[in-house]
Amino acid sequence: MNPNVVLPFMSSALSFLFAILVADQWVRRRQPYQLVWTIGLLWYGISAGTEFLGGLLGWSEPLYRTWYLIGAIYVAGWLGLGTVYLLAKTRFGYAFAFSLLLAGLFTFLSQAKYNYADSGAAPILYFGVALLAALVIVVMTARRDPRWSTVATVVIVGGSLVGLVMMLTVQLPAPGYSVDPRTHIPTGELLPGYIRLLTPFFNITGAFALGFGALYSSYVFMPKTRVIRYSLRRDQGLPTLIGNLLLVPIAIVVNFVASLPGAVAALVAGRLSSRVAATILIAIGAIIPAITSGANRFGSTSAFFVGEFLGILFIFLGFLVSIEVFSDVRLPFTRVVLARRERPASNEAPGVGAGGR
Repeated sequence: MNPNVVLPFMSSALSFLFAILVADQWVRRRQPYQLVWTIGLLWYGISAGTEFLGGLLGWSEPLYRTWYLIGAIYVAGWLGLGTVYLLAKTRFGYAFAFSLLLAGLFTFLSQAKYNYADSGAAPILYFGVALLAALVIVVMTARRDPRWSTVATVVIVGGSLVGLVMMLTVQLPAPGYSVDPRTHIPTGELLPGYIRLLTPFFNITGAFALGFGALYSSYVFMPKTRVIRYSLRRDQGLPTLIGNLLLVPIAIVVNFVASLPGAVAALVAGRLSSRVAATILIAIGAIIPAITSGANRFGSTSAFFVGEFLGILFIFLGFLVSIEVFSDVRLPFTRVVLARRERPASNEAPGVGAGGR
């Protein structure tokens, strides 16, 4: 069997099944993050579907354009935006602002190093948008204003519309698509720089939001060992606040690692929230395709479809591990309950990968 056909087919089928299950949650609960995640999973399924068709029937220009627009630009950004809505009432805005700034900087440096043709002013423009949005989100998060998620939405939705217009209007040289001659996996080499530079902007922002958001949520629910302490109180001086903000990513990672032995002990004793395992699986699922898609961008394509399948598989497993999913097993979009188990007492918030307040 051709792995360029089988792996994308499995990724697409699993993504669409996953989208149906999350859409069913949204119909019942009307949480914005569930709707956004549903859209992101549909993008995942469509993108993998184009790869399946390309591997089975051969690539064409319309298929290639659809693949790049949805797979290289939309998927990570929209899945990350779902996490933004899930954690909008927390201080996760600082982390999202950092991911925006990192994405803008990486986009600018990518052009400086690789000098993509026809980039024009795109690197400076993308970095400027990222910097402005990051500053606004930091200010709103400091004020405990959950509407910073609206700013994130403007960036992702606005960028998606810009990408759509670009993809519809760009002229591609024959044959209208580009694949690695060795692996026959599609690459973005045929596209102009101003489109190619959208991918790190969306992928770094989205993958960081999804992966770090999941780790943040698991950290909320696990027993904590605080090796590095920080404070985000608004009444401290500005220099101290800035220093603490810079310390936050390091502190959370170090404290998370230091808390793992206690989490393992709690797991053995049966006292660990199911959301810890669920969100760690989701984080793994976010990290794997981020690595393999990044490798694809720089010419190493062999692991691309494997990473794509493992990514959606781990995220789906994280969804299934969540206690919320298995409390009622029923037919999607109906009230027909196939199985029910008693929900243990806990303070868990609704939604897979839920974060603390």
